[in-house]
Formats: sequence, C-alpha cells, structure tokens
Amino acid sequence: MHIPVLTYHAANVAGTAYAGNDHVALAHDLRLIDALGWRIIPLDAVLDILDGRRPAPDRPCLALTFDDGTEFDVRPIEWPGLGRQPGFLPILQAFRAEAGERQPELHATCFVIASPAARAAMDRECLFGGGVMGEAWWPQAVASGLIGIGNHSWDHNHPVAPEDAPDGLPRGGFHAVDNDVRAHWQIARAQDYIQARVPGHAVRHFGYPYGDCNGFLSRHWLPQHGPALGLAAAWTTDGRPASASEDRWALPRYVCGLHWRSPDGLRQLLDGMRP
Repeated sequence: MHIPVLTYHAANVAGTAYAGNDHVALAHDLRLIDALGWRIIPLDAVLDILDGRRPAPDRPCLALTFDDGTEFDVRPIEWPGLGRQPGFLPILQAFRAEAGERQPELHATCFVIASPAARAAMDRECLFGGGVMGEAWWPQAVASGLIGIGNHSWDHNHPVAPEDAPDGLPRGGFHAVDNDVRAHWQIARAQDYIQARVPGHAVRHFGYPYGDCNGFLSRHWLPQHGPALGLAAAWTTDGRPASASEDRWALPRYVCGLHWRSPDGLRQLLDGMRP
C-alpha cells in the first residue's frame, strides 16, 4: 500500500493561474482526484491503514495537508493586486457539496506555526501585513469537520522570527534543530501552545518546517518524546508516497508547485501510483 499525501500553501498566491496560485490548484485538483477515482482520507486514516488498524481500501486513496497556517486556509481574503482568493475551507465545502457520497472522508490537516510574534513578523515581512496569520481561526477550522490542526513548530525557525532562539540555534532551516534544547523549544513548546487553543482536538501530526528532517529528530527525539506530547507521526516533503515501511517520524509528502506544477503533472504522479 502506497498512499500519497499532497501539500498546499494557502499563502502561495503569485498569480491567477494554476502554477502560481494554490487556491486555483486545490479547487482543480479536488475534482481531478475525484474523477480519477481516488478517495480522500484524513492523515489519521493514513496511519491506520499503514499500521494495519484499518483494512486496505477498495480503491486508491490519498490525503491532503496545508502548511504554515493563514486565514486564507479558512476564509476568502483580498490579495493586493490579485483580487479575492476563495480560501481553502470554502473550496473544500464547495467540493463536499459537489462530490457528496463519493468523498465521505474529505479532510485536510493544516500545520500551523505557534509563536504569535513569529507569525506577526512573517505576516508583515513575507506577506502584505494584512493581519492574516492569527490563531482565532484554528477552532473554526476544527469545528468545520474538514480541517484538522497540526504542529508546524514554534516559529518555523524562520529568518524573520524575532525571538532569541536557544542554544545559539542558527536561523533559516530546520536541520539545525539537532539537540534536546532546540527540539524542546521548537516542537514541545509549540505542541503545548497549539493544543491549548484547539481543546477537544488531538494535535497528532508534526510537519517539518521546510520539509527539513534530520536523524536526531526522526530517530531519537521524536520517537522518545513525540508520543508523550500526543504526536503520532511527523511529515517531511520528500516527494514520494507513504508506505508501511516508512519511518513514522519521517513520512513523506508531495508539494504543489514543487513536485507537480500542472493538472497533467498531478495526473501523471497519481497514475504512477495506482496498485
């Protein structure tokens, strides 16, 4: 069993065509996935199938994830110069109404950044200062039944994050999170913060910022500490399908715009994974 996990970024709005706008891509891809006979399932169901807790499905299945966490994940917002973007949740809702019984488990997991200071800095310096990286929408996403919340670290170890990182952590990549002090600060601290803001919803998945996974995290720190934090798996962006043989703390995903850039690209990717 090989299960692809597809990743989109709601803040990827560089134009109005598929290749530069993940809202356009997601809306198109959902219908393509459905037309090709694939079933969309939650990340938790992926783990259940890979671990043998759920029988293999009778048709190919895949999962959806969204990275970084902005209000574009849940509602329409005007993008300066490019107009109104529909938002991922409204796209999912429209598709659910259209697909109905064909996609009974439609769901996506959104990996969000915990630090309010880091989100404010990223909003100001990497987007357009529209106040679109808050956290009040996290419970709304969960309440929709279509989007779950995952852990995308304390501050993405982003270069614009304003807080002083511990232990001399160099900014700009997640491979540098390579010891206990750095890992607790980036992952455990984020897990506590995010979980407290979505009560009743289990935050079970960690998404590596930048897709950066190192051996310390995947082979040592997360297996030792992840379960106690409530985490069940961690996800890279290595560009291959998840399978039972994969390390649960380094499961792969595909990224829109990186691993495919067109409807034909996604079709070819999926056609190559049919049983």
